[in-house]
Amino acid sequence: MFDRIAAVIDGSAVSQPVIDRAKSLAGRFDSELAGIFIVDGGWPDYIGNDWQSSKGARQGFLDHVRQEQEEQAEKARAQFAAATGNLPRASFEVLGGDPVPMIVALANDPATGLLVVSRRVFQVSGRPSLKSLAATLAAKATQPILLLP
Repeated sequence: MFDRIAAVIDGSAVSQPVIDRAKSLAGRFDSELAGIFIVDGGWPDYIGNDWQSSKGARQGFLDHVRQEQEEQAEKARAQFAAATGNLPRASFEVLGGDPVPMIVALANDPATGLLVVSRRVFQVSGRPSLKSLAATLAAKATQPILLLP
């Protein structure tokens, strides 16, 4: 029924039910399972350019955010690998961009048979735009989605 199931995860506890449900469905439908982590490339635009208090403060903050996201991506990779170790058609991908449009793009990609995601994914990153993810997906997704709490 679904050739490919994409599970959007962030390495936090919120992701475990997403992985578990996606793995179960992938096993049931003999589907490829892709764990997806998105490195948020939108922070420079989000924080703007008005960081004039000291030289390098803005870049230092962006470097800090990037390092945190890389660490979170590794947590997500490890979480996905631990949960799907025996699944033959499982893979993990790290994408880059603004998470909401990237998740919507996954939900509209014909190659995505089913998108599994939590409404609280990537909230560890603190981006306010992610609080409206569920409503955005409901309005814009063209492929089937399974939205978990």
